[in-house]
Amino acid sequence: MEVNHATTQSGCSDRDRPAHPGVFPTRDAGKSDPEPAGRSVDFPVSVVLPAGGTGERTGLQTPKQFCSFLGRPLISYTIQAFERVPWIQSIVVVVAQENTDLMADIVRRFRHRKVRAVPGGSTRHRSIRNGILALGGEEEEEEEGGERPAAGRPTVVLIHDAVRPFVDEDFLYKIAMAAKEHGAAGAIRPLVSTVIATTSEGHLDHALERGKYRASEMPQGFTYDVIYRAYQRCSQSDFDFGTECLHLALQYCGTNAKLVQGPPTLWKVTYKRDLAAAESIIKDALSRSACVVTGGSACGAALADALQEAVRALGTELDAVPDLTGENASYLLKEWNFIQVSVDHCGPAEVEATLTALQGADRAPLHPPVVIWVLWSDSGEQLGGRAAAVVTDLSSAAKLRNILLYGIQLHQSKDTERWQRSVSKVAEMASVLIRERSPALVGQLLQA
Repeated sequence: MEVNHATTQSGCSDRDRPAHPGVFPTRDAGKSDPEPAGRSVDFPVSVVLPAGGTGERTGLQTPKQFCSFLGRPLISYTIQAFERVPWIQSIVVVVAQENTDLMADIVRRFRHRKVRAVPGGSTRHRSIRNGILALGGEEEEEEEGGERPAAGRPTVVLIHDAVRPFVDEDFLYKIAMAAKEHGAAGAIRPLVSTVIATTSEGHLDHALERGKYRASEMPQGFTYDVIYRAYQRCSQSDFDFGTECLHLALQYCGTNAKLVQGPPTLWKVTYKRDLAAAESIIKDALSRSACVVTGGSACGAALADALQEAVRALGTELDAVPDLTGENASYLLKEWNFIQVSVDHCGPAEVEATLTALQGADRAPLHPPVVIWVLWSDSGEQLGGRAAAVVTDLSSAAKLRNILLYGIQLHQSKDTERWQRSVSKVAEMASVLIRERSPALVGQLLQA
């Protein structure tokens, strides 16, 4: 059966049940992942992210692309998804004129390296055109019909919404290669709901056969020449009312886009509840693993062994190391969660060493690392208020560095059953602290 691909732009994806993206990129901003073997892109690729929307459907005063969770705006997560791809050379973010300073501050604070911001236009197509012109080295107010510069422009341009943070490299690769081969390519997804047409009186006119149509999604890719010519030739009506770039490529360049079935992770943050879903996904990604620092003691290692099994049952993988020096320092660059074990004392030297190492790794601007200090009293000594004061003081200093420090006090018991319950409680507390990353609990000394 022939399938017609209706361009119901992004709005018909499954936004009621946002899909988990699998592996969310947690690598540092501005740094690229190594290119996998067998995946080679030997032509320049750049990205345009239109981010000039007002976010009216969220019902919030702040445009959704600038709404923050875990201390970081949504648009920064989207930029990171592209910045980590080694074969993407540059990213142009198109924002409303009044938000250019805000965007520049986001680029600086979160250390984005491939990004520059340009002013947008009054409509989506005008904003995307400004981004395309910026990639070619032209001013956004260039007169139509001007010659496009050859030097420095990319071969392929990827266009993506700033409020779709869960796009992976594999799919970007498919779109880029299809765009290079066919001149244009775009993501599609099955329609979730039936599309109907209504009369002017508000009655049903007719319904489309859902199986014949698809929802047009992002990202889309174009050779630079195709998308440039499409915007040079399109009408004012297209600029005022159009939203579909693939249609412009077909109508004004005769380029019939290759359509690529996209994963369910391409959903768009549209409503306020979607922001909560996006935050939940990122929390899940950050909480999948942790590192226990035992301090080199036999007791610390024994506790780490006990915690590994208990925490794994709660969905978190746990590695144990005596310290974070030498080869073990690699954990500072791949983990966001650390459990520091101190046995029979509340001296801060061990946890201070962990905090100092994390500060030296310089990753806190991207995501706040979690450090859980487990104070294990093996001798029966009650550490009490002294320990609570130390945790409070250390956490205050750590929070200034965007590191979240929590304390858990664990008492040794000779009763095996009671001891196992205590270890399980530590595991449950640690899992919740790692998962929720709550600033409200920073500096608390919890009792296991």
